[in-house]
Amino acid sequence: MDPINYIWQDRKRYFGRPMSFTKYALSEDRFFVEKGFLSIKQDEILLYRVVDLELTISLFQRFFNVGTIAIRSSDKSIPHLLVINVKDPREVKEMIHKAVEECKMSHGVTSMEMVGGNH
Repeated sequence: MDPINYIWQDRKRYFGRPMSFTKYALSEDRFFVEKGFLSIKQDEILLYRVVDLELTISLFQRFFNVGTIAIRSSDKSIPHLLVINVKDPREVKEMIHKAVEECKMSHGVTSMEMVGGNH
């Protein structure tokens, strides 16, 4: 089995520091969230299923250059995922957006196909 080639990785941050057991990662075709210390749970969203990205940066988050990215997908098990308190959130959102568009193109998925969410 080939190792996953990550484009981006970070942890949920507190006061701008990566002091959390929640890890985020982006590959060419998936977005991963891993939570836990003793017991670990990992979720993933296939990028071609992403239908919307939203960025929120509160005043408190601005002080520490972090923000929250909401990922909406047509995935039944994870229709809404919050990527909380990641560093450089504007750049990360743009990175996710580009990876989503590239993945959709490589899978031949168009915007019209995603409207119904039948994937």
